[in-house]
Amino acid sequence: MTGTILRGIAAIFLALCSTSAVAEKLSFDHRLYAPLKVVFDSGRSDLIQFNNKNPSYVTDLIVVRGKSVRNWTEAMIIIARSPGPLVRTAVEWKAELEGQALKECPSTFATIAQDDISITFERSSTGCRPGYPATAIYRIVQGQKGLFLLGVMSKDGITADARRGWLALFASARLD
Repeated sequence: MTGTILRGIAAIFLALCSTSAVAEKLSFDHRLYAPLKVVFDSGRSDLIQFNNKNPSYVTDLIVVRGKSVRNWTEAMIIIARSPGPLVRTAVEWKAELEGQALKECPSTFATIAQDDISITFERSSTGCRPGYPATAIYRIVQGQKGLFLLGVMSKDGITADARRGWLALFASARLD
């Protein structure tokens, strides 16, 4: 593996477990969605943006289709956050995301799967400003001390094959 690939994988690992309030980490099998595996195997660090400026809300953006983190068509978002007074559970985070999306443009939401600690749902939006992703699928997992989100956002829609791949990847997510 090249150093660039290792840095990219390390950035994702850090995003999932580096917050001081979050002692857990979320693991998933990135190989289950072949286009994401291609990005990691490419060693292109310009397709990965790690942001830990706020240790209570750490993010990674991984471009799956596109030229850069500023110019993408499909991207994966990973967020590790500390619970707060308004968002303590996976369901509350889902409600927060719904409210944010509805402020942007008309959106519909469909729950795909839900259990005691996680929820997987899809957002479809129309009439949005240019650049706002029209489609997104998210899985939020609630840990003992933190909340974790895996998501895919697409500006031009998600094909049936891509949807199956992303859902398989999201289903592989587990807390360690």
